[in-house]
Amino acid sequence: MNLAMFQAMARALPHAVVVCTVSGRVVAANPATSRTVDTLLPEAELADLVLDPADLSRRMAQWARSGSPLPGVMTVRDSAGDPVRLRCHGGRATWWKGPEPAVQLHLSRLDVSDRFVALSQRVSLLNQQMAYRHAIAQQRDRLLRTEQRARARMQRLYRLTAALASAATLTDVCDAVYKCAPQALDAADVTLELHPRRIVPSLGPADTLPVTTAPWVDLDRLHTAPVSAPAYEDGQRLPLQTEGVTLGTLVIHYAPGAEQDAEHTVAIGQQIAQAVRRAGLFEHEHRLAERLQRSLLPNLPPVEGLEIAGGYAPGTQLVDVGGDWYDVHILDGETVGLTIGDIAGHGIAEATAMAQTTTVLRSIARRSGTRPPAVLAELNDFLGTYHHGLMATACYAAYDRRTRTLRYSRAGHPPPLMIHADGSSRYLEGALAPPLGPVPYTDYPQAETTVPTGTTLVFYTDGLIERRGQSLDVGLAQLLQTARSTAGLDAEGICSLLLHQQPDTEMPDDRALLAVQFPSSSAG
Repeated sequence: MNLAMFQAMARALPHAVVVCTVSGRVVAANPATSRTVDTLLPEAELADLVLDPADLSRRMAQWARSGSPLPGVMTVRDSAGDPVRLRCHGGRATWWKGPEPAVQLHLSRLDVSDRFVALSQRVSLLNQQMAYRHAIAQQRDRLLRTEQRARARMQRLYRLTAALASAATLTDVCDAVYKCAPQALDAADVTLELHPRRIVPSLGPADTLPVTTAPWVDLDRLHTAPVSAPAYEDGQRLPLQTEGVTLGTLVIHYAPGAEQDAEHTVAIGQQIAQAVRRAGLFEHEHRLAERLQRSLLPNLPPVEGLEIAGGYAPGTQLVDVGGDWYDVHILDGETVGLTIGDIAGHGIAEATAMAQTTTVLRSIARRSGTRPPAVLAELNDFLGTYHHGLMATACYAAYDRRTRTLRYSRAGHPPPLMIHADGSSRYLEGALAPPLGPVPYTDYPQAETTVPTGTTLVFYTDGLIERRGQSLDVGLAQLLQTARSTAGLDAEGICSLLLHQQPDTEMPDDRALLAVQFPSSSAG
């Protein structure tokens, strides 16, 4: 920087700026200097203007040695001879290229009026800065609160969406709505009014929906809408419509003064309507599959001297028909054939194979029913020939009522459970061979045992002992534990107890059960 550049830059400054040599000769001054002290002009000598030349010489030496501005005070006479006290900040002018070193001074008056003006200006500037910062802080707080409210609403909406997505049945959907919808809608409470007949398609003219303690208001049974809870204002009624069908109404009870977002409410209503529709179709498929499955199971014939009961229960969330079967074969005057089995998988192909298998099995039992290994060998040949790729487990037993002897063979099937009259029990674990289907020309072993008086023999499919995350050994142990509670029950009671053991436990597969009780009168 040179002197011309300095003069150009200092011209716009509001305070006095002076460049002078170390000896005290003024080299340059900006216009504000003459307004501060009219005697500080270029070529003026500071030694002739200051009241204390010795102090000036000492300060000039300090400023010349300093690379950064140092504070100081000096008094200069103006053109009228009056003293003017000046606050100085001086430092060496490193940009100066003259023959003698120079210092650069920034000057301001120290009289009372100037200090008051400066103080007033600083107070005014401080007030402006504080007001600006306060406004910025308020705006930041408003944005933060808005963001927090939006984030909280999105979290509540996400919880509702996730709950509806995981709900399979109508009861699950209602539980999700009652638990999550009030928070998502910023409401106090909600009520679901549904048309079950529109939601769950009928299976026929004589079809009736099962009577349940449904957590919704059944509009098909009521002629008037329910009265809103007296603690709230009249509820807002939002139709639940999908695919052009009105499935019901969502009644939203807002607390007095609550803010309502129409667009947000309609979006939530659409989600609930879709979940209701999806659950209705699921329940329809579930009921249809269960009805078809039950129609494929036989009506057991009465057998003199034996009490026999069979049962079937679908697995949790099951919508496909399965391959479970059981049957009783009256072979001759003394021998009864007992069978249970399970085609692996679910679906129409498996159900068809099961129906054909039970039909063929009845024919096989008429020829070879007294010889369990022969029955399973013929059944294995049938599956391998006509249902290539399918696999089944099965247990076939022949009971001789005269000798009370039970002969049985198993093809990959869980062992039958023998329950004594006192509730003690054991598994018949013998005669195990590979499942039916994959391995042709399999030799099936045979085991036999004598059935004591008062004993109940339980045949079952693996769905009865399967639990999510547990091994079959755990399920077998739990079945033994439950069997202790069967003392004094007839075959129907034992079948019902074991089929629905641990009702709160999720059963991943359907299950079939055949219970045969051997009272003392069966002898002879």
